[in-house]
Amino acid sequence: MTGSSSSKDQKFDESYIAEYIQSLERRVRDLEHEKRLVEGRYLKLDRELASLRAEFDRVRSPPLIAGTLLDVLDDGRAIVRSTTGPHFVVTASRFIKREDLKPGVRVALNQRTLSIVEVLPTKKDPLVLGMEIEEIPDVSYSDVGGLEEQIREIRETVELPLLKPDLFAKVGIDPPRGVLLYGASGTGKTLLARAVAHETKASFIRVIGSELVQKYIGEGARMVREMFELAREKAPSIVFIDELDAIGTRRMDASTSGDREVHRTLMQLLGEIDGFDPRGDVRILAATNRPDILDPALLRPGRFDRLIYFPLPKQKARLAIFKIHTRNMNLAKSVDLKALVRMTERATGADIKAICTEAGMFAIRDGREQVEQRDFEQAVGKVLPSLRISEVPEFSARSDKMYG
Repeated sequence: MTGSSSSKDQKFDESYIAEYIQSLERRVRDLEHEKRLVEGRYLKLDRELASLRAEFDRVRSPPLIAGTLLDVLDDGRAIVRSTTGPHFVVTASRFIKREDLKPGVRVALNQRTLSIVEVLPTKKDPLVLGMEIEEIPDVSYSDVGGLEEQIREIRETVELPLLKPDLFAKVGIDPPRGVLLYGASGTGKTLLARAVAHETKASFIRVIGSELVQKYIGEGARMVREMFELAREKAPSIVFIDELDAIGTRRMDASTSGDREVHRTLMQLLGEIDGFDPRGDVRILAATNRPDILDPALLRPGRFDRLIYFPLPKQKARLAIFKIHTRNMNLAKSVDLKALVRMTERATGADIKAICTEAGMFAIRDGREQVEQRDFEQAVGKVLPSLRISEVPEFSARSDKMYG
């Protein structure tokens, strides 16, 4: 009996010890898991502490002085002009790359030693930065009807120098600096510019001439300067100035202060197009329906070399425009586009687009899904009489008679 009980006690002790060991192992695993959690929280708090210390150091650090770098000396020092006016000969931080120190760049100066500690980005007006078209317009050359000759000319003068500059180098000529699109309103000038933005891979910067007319003296000229700086940074690029006559009118001897400010903007534009500073791989497009009031300095060779006239569409051109604007319409078999072409003499491309839209509206008004001939006839009667169509005559930009 004694041997049997001692055997049971031994088994009980072994079972108890095994359970105790298992509980200790579970406890160890729990403690290790808790340790990992604590270490994770510690690392997170440590990162937050480092971020707060860095932010505290930035807040506590003295403000820097903005200045403009004027010149870099041979010994590594630089001449800068601070925003307060005086010029200083200062040293530059060894952490700044030497090639980044170029005359004209904006720099940050230490308030106590006035040494250069940082190169600042170029300052640009938010309106200038918003001129660049990020999204490609959904208009291609196939959406432009009746302007085959104009498309050919603009591709030769805008696209070809950007895509194949070696051709001009082999021939030994410089490509045209600027292209002026002129003609009556609604003849497709802006539409063709949008098509160029779609077809080319260059950055497209668009501005309306009136946006460059500013209230304060020098603001318009500054915007023109920053616009071309942006174009050079984004090169290859195309600058398109719509409604050029807003700032490009002929200069007169007698003028108001507002006219003089517009003239300052014009002179800055002339300097950017054909000045001392190289323009780089930047092409210039402009559009106007009043070429007769433009300043002669804009139209001389070396600025706007190529003048492209947009006439009122002829019969063949109007048929092509009708086909473009009706290709997605549900037309009845009775629709005769040639008859519509004969009815729309002296209509512009914009008029034809409005006629197609109005014809569709007449069909919707009658509860029909097909557009019939009578809808187009009603649309012609509604659209054309309300428009005053005045064609801009072809002109010789360099004729003495115009500016004599």
